[in-house]
Amino acid sequence: MAFVQAVAKAFEARGLSPKGALQAAQIPPAALMVTGGHITAAQFEALSAAAMQALDDEALGWFSRPLPWGSYGLLARASLSAPTLGTALKRWCRHHGLLTPDISLALSTTGDEARITLAEHRPPGGPDGGDALREFCFVSVLRNIHGLACWFVDSRIPLLGASFPFAAPPHAEAYRVLFDGPTRFAADETSIRFDARYLALPVKRDEAAMNQMLQRALPIQVRPYRRDRLLVQRVRQVLSTQPQDAHNADDLAALLHTSARTLHRQLKEEGASLQALKDEVRRERAVSLLQRTTKPIKQVAEATGFQNEKSFIRAFKGWTGETPGEFRVRG
Repeated sequence: MAFVQAVAKAFEARGLSPKGALQAAQIPPAALMVTGGHITAAQFEALSAAAMQALDDEALGWFSRPLPWGSYGLLARASLSAPTLGTALKRWCRHHGLLTPDISLALSTTGDEARITLAEHRPPGGPDGGDALREFCFVSVLRNIHGLACWFVDSRIPLLGASFPFAAPPHAEAYRVLFDGPTRFAADETSIRFDARYLALPVKRDEAAMNQMLQRALPIQVRPYRRDRLLVQRVRQVLSTQPQDAHNADDLAALLHTSARTLHRQLKEEGASLQALKDEVRRERAVSLLQRTTKPIKQVAEATGFQNEKSFIRAFKGWTGETPGEFRVRG
C-alpha cells in the first residue's frame, strides 16, 4: 500500500485526484489511510496503467519532466537487437539517460558478479517528493530492468542481493518478494547484483514478442520466471566450491536463494537431477585429488563432500568399478 500512496502523491503534485485510477484497480480511497495494507499484483498493474495514462507519465512523478506513454517501450526496443544480455543492458542503461538526467544507471562486472547501479542526481519528485516517491522510484526502476533482463533471455536471473540507501521501511518484509536475494538498507549505493554469466546469454526475443509483451508489460516486473537457463552450471559451481556446505538439497537450495522443491523441479525441467550433478562433481573432484595429490583417502572423502570415508569408498567404486586406493595405485 505504500506504493499506492506514492502513486496518489504523484496525482496530488499535479493538482489531480487519484480517484479514477484507484477505481480502475478496485482500491477504495479509504484504503490509502491504512498503514501496512496490501494489494494484489493484478490491482497494482491496473493502478499503474490507469495512472500512467491519466498523467501521461510512465515515471509517475519521479522525474523533473514526465516520461510520455511508451517511453520505456522505446528503451526496450532499442536493446532488442543486441546479441547478448550484457550488450542489451548496457544499451538500456545508456539510453535511460536520454529520458531523464535525474538518475543514471550503469552495468559493471567484478569477477563473477554483475551489478546494475542507480545514481541519484535529483531527488525523485523534486524537493517535495519525500521518502515515499524516492523509494517507489528506486524499487520500480531496478525491478523494471531486472524483469526486462529476465524476459530478454527467457530465464529467471536470481539476484545475489539488492542495496538501497534509505533505512528499512515499515513494509521491509515485502522486499523478500520484490528482490529474491538478500536486501540491504542504509547502504552506500542503490544496486542489484547477479551472476555475471547471465550477461553472455543471447537475447532470445524478436519484434513480435516485443509487441505482445508491451501490451502488458507490468507482469515481467512482478512475476518471477520459473526457468533458470544457468541453474545446472550454478549448481555445479556451488557443489565444486562449497562441498561442505551443500550436503543436502535444503542446504544447496538455501545457497542458491530458492527452495528445495523449486530446485528439484527446475533441474528436472532442464533434463538434470541433483543426485546426478552431485555424483558428477564429486567424481571429478575425487579423481583429480587422487591423481594429483598424496592426501589420505579420508581427506579426499572430506574434500569431496562425503561425511565419512566408508560412504566415499562405496560411491567411488560405484562410479569407477575400483576403490580409491586401487585407482590411485593404477595411476
